[in-house]
Amino acid sequence: MVLGLLMPKFRTIFSPCNREERDQNFESYWAFMQESSGEIIENEKTLVKKKNTLNNFQLQQIRSQSPLSDPEHFYRNYLRLIDDPQKIDKKTLLLTCIYKFARHEWVGISAAWDSIPSMAQAKTVKEKISRYHLCEEFCHARLFNEMFRTFHLEDVQWISPGKGTQWGYKIFPRLPEWVMSGPAFLSELMGMMFYLHLDRLLDEVFADEIEARDRLRQLLHEIMVDELAHIGQRRNYMGNFSIKLSKSMFRPLLLGFFRSIPEAKYFFNFEQMIQDGLAFDYNHIPESLIERSWVPTYCQNAHVAGNNTYAETLSMPKSN
Repeated sequence: MVLGLLMPKFRTIFSPCNREERDQNFESYWAFMQESSGEIIENEKTLVKKKNTLNNFQLQQIRSQSPLSDPEHFYRNYLRLIDDPQKIDKKTLLLTCIYKFARHEWVGISAAWDSIPSMAQAKTVKEKISRYHLCEEFCHARLFNEMFRTFHLEDVQWISPGKGTQWGYKIFPRLPEWVMSGPAFLSELMGMMFYLHLDRLLDEVFADEIEARDRLRQLLHEIMVDELAHIGQRRNYMGNFSIKLSKSMFRPLLLGFFRSIPEAKYFFNFEQMIQDGLAFDYNHIPESLIERSWVPTYCQNAHVAGNNTYAETLSMPKSN
């Protein structure tokens, strides 16, 4: 009993698993996804429950007490950093950093939308999950919009990058699963590291805007609940050899990605993000987020399921 209490609830995301476990977890994740996100509305690229959550935020809108000191600094730099970052106030600089990160997500899902079967065309659980997954990501872009609007930035546009970048994003979802699975998993893991470190930054950067800061955190946590589940879902595509190999790819992928976001180095410790990613095991995630998300069974320690139903319920559908 004492050993059970001392043992952490969760294992590393790099834990081994067999094909049967992965098949069972795909079915479990699909059930969770439908319950947590609701029915799909494909012509709007959204999901019923996610749409309702966004509507609630918009009906109870919160705006910072003061606009940014120079909103034009944001609009001049949010697509490409032009001004000296040392001369941009920290709030504006962090918001441009958030936009550039979110823009990568938006470009990727926009490119993948036409290459993924619609729900009417989907024949397998994996194809259905992929369609839902993209809709969740489009919902995240709308939540990011609310972050910017919280600071009176009403004119943010989602602008496509250069043709080379667009081409890369269009090719990626068409690659064979065994090629795509590793980078896709690591991208989700990298995203979670960004969100976790961003969450800690909010108290420092927005200390004088408590209500707006809390709204940013609410919006961020809505995204993080999905991203926690996405990490496990993407890991579920990978066998034991691939998951071991992916560890060696995480560092160059993260450093390469953030080279395209020059603002990031003024806020984020990349070495710490790499260490945290390679050690990721859910144990340091706030309980309030874990309870609303999904964790693969092979990342749950057996003593948790043995002593109570907590681990079992993680794999079952949950309502918002």
